[in-house]
Amino acid sequence: MGYRKGYYRKDGTYVQGHYANNRSKSFSNKNNGCLVLLLAGLLLGLPMSCSDSSSDSPDKPSKPNSNCPTKTCGDFSSQSAAQSTYNSNKSCYKNLDADGDGIACENLSK
Repeated sequence: MGYRKGYYRKDGTYVQGHYANNRSKSFSNKNNGCLVLLLAGLLLGLPMSCSDSSSDSPDKPSKPNSNCPTKTCGDFSSQSAAQSTYNSNKSCYKNLDADGDGIACENLSK
């Protein structure tokens, strides 16, 4: 706390000398709400961002299911072979069904 001398405002009114708090203006009451919202947003977003970054190394992107072999439609010679692989584990080979209709590698010939 410190003492401030009396002074005249721009509109000509006189303010008597008084004791004032020397607290920093950067943490005034009007900014506390924004600070609280910012911290709450960071704390809520932190667990979500940490759960998505389960990669083995920073150079490799993380895979949703790491024990699934990576297969694409180019790995199969026919649509029926791709379909049987897709039917064996639909969650593991979901990239074989691009449009989500249950038919794997529709562009390959049967």
